[in-house]
Amino acid sequence: MTTEMLQVIRTDGTVQGKMDPPVPEEMLRRFYRTMIQVRALDEKGMLLQRTGRIGFYVPSGGQEAAQVGAVAALDAGDWVFPTYRDPGMAIWKGAGMVEMIAHEYGCATDRCKGRQMPNHYAFKELKFVSISSPIATQLPQAVGAAMAAKYRKSKEVVLAGMGDGGTSEGDFHVAMNFAGVYKAPVVFYCQNNHWAISVPLHQQTASETIAIKAKAYGFPGVQVDGNDVLAVYKAVKEAVDRARSGGGPTFVEALTYRMGPHSSSDDPKRYRPATEEEDWRRKDPIERFRKYLQKQGIWTEAFEKETWDHAREEVNAAVKEVERAGQPAVSSMFDDVYHEMPPELRAQKDGLIEYLKTGELKDIGGAFPL
Repeated sequence: MTTEMLQVIRTDGTVQGKMDPPVPEEMLRRFYRTMIQVRALDEKGMLLQRTGRIGFYVPSGGQEAAQVGAVAALDAGDWVFPTYRDPGMAIWKGAGMVEMIAHEYGCATDRCKGRQMPNHYAFKELKFVSISSPIATQLPQAVGAAMAAKYRKSKEVVLAGMGDGGTSEGDFHVAMNFAGVYKAPVVFYCQNNHWAISVPLHQQTASETIAIKAKAYGFPGVQVDGNDVLAVYKAVKEAVDRARSGGGPTFVEALTYRMGPHSSSDDPKRYRPATEEEDWRRKDPIERFRKYLQKQGIWTEAFEKETWDHAREEVNAAVKEVERAGQPAVSSMFDDVYHEMPPELRAQKDGLIEYLKTGELKDIGGAFPL
């Protein structure tokens, strides 16, 4: 079985036949704006880490189209179980830049209170579920959420994200099998950037493609050009519509490439050939979509300047606001542990607060509980 890659926009911005989906002009503009917001956030995030203002960052340069095209295919009430390389999905769903950057700092205004790793965003009100560091553990959880929607007879669909490395984990196969058997309204979405940190794709799988794996679990698998935002949108929209109508899951593999390091702690020059990166930079998803918009008569130099200026100003303003917030209160470590704080924990919290004020450690009584 051969899986043909779906492509709408060629690298020169021209369209394959009449493949482009019907998308309003304002939505096309929003695609471009959001992709540039992600790129601007990446530029700043890596700069902040390299200058010691934050401790860690996960860039996603080169994968902007794969993020934005997929999330745009969802309805507002649909769920996203993302990876740590999906800031564009959070932005599209309505996450504010200040909150996202506050999370990178782990500051007082970070809704995770500095307890979660950077780039592990969570937005309950947006149905953007907290990101997991362990690879692929979110996939069975996503299927569970999809089954809950099915039992409630709601029309919610779940997007379950992963990278190519995630398909080597047992959680991937468990989730795929369960979803296939019970026709869960879930779209499995793999951003195949060809490298699981330093492990190349050919060491991840002997399959002809990753998309072909869906056949073993009884549902369709589609391979799409992940640097083509319209192709991603088209493929995921069809999968979402299928899931919402009761047709069950679909697996979408988006072929893309991370142009930078896996994280700020990684050096891809140690394992990745420079010629490969150069080749993929010629397929830059933002540049490709810019050419498409230009050929459609939508792009202008003024639009380009306004879009980039706004994105960078938004990021810079957010950094300034976040850096004024300060660190989370030390005593916040006691919060959110219990629904109702037990007396012994309350006493410990009060004792810590008093110690921070006076420098005196008081005996609150009680033996060590072991």
